[in-house]
Amino acid sequence: MDRGASAAEGKARSVDDLKRVRIIVRGIVQGVGFRFFAMQLARDYGLAGWVRNLDDGSVEVEAEGEELIVNSFIKDLGIGPRSSEVTAVDVQPLQPGQDRTRFRVR
Repeated sequence: MDRGASAAEGKARSVDDLKRVRIIVRGIVQGVGFRFFAMQLARDYGLAGWVRNLDDGSVEVEAEGEELIVNSFIKDLGIGPRSSEVTAVDVQPLQPGQDRTRFRVR
């Protein structure tokens, strides 16, 4: 099989399987390294997107990747780093493909 054709088929298939979400994490999640925890976790999972602190003390995350991987990422965010205390994780689905860049802190 031609490597170019194989890569194109894999790319087309992965676009269909992509999931993008907006996640709000509440609790003791600022000042405890949560954004950097989320960034490292997302990079380990190979996700695109970003993370930032919100004025209300929560953390907002947008992440995109394969559905099963995004679901695992959401579960891990609910645990958080050792010094955090996550009380809620709210997830809103978004349209995939808006931002395919490397995961970053905003």
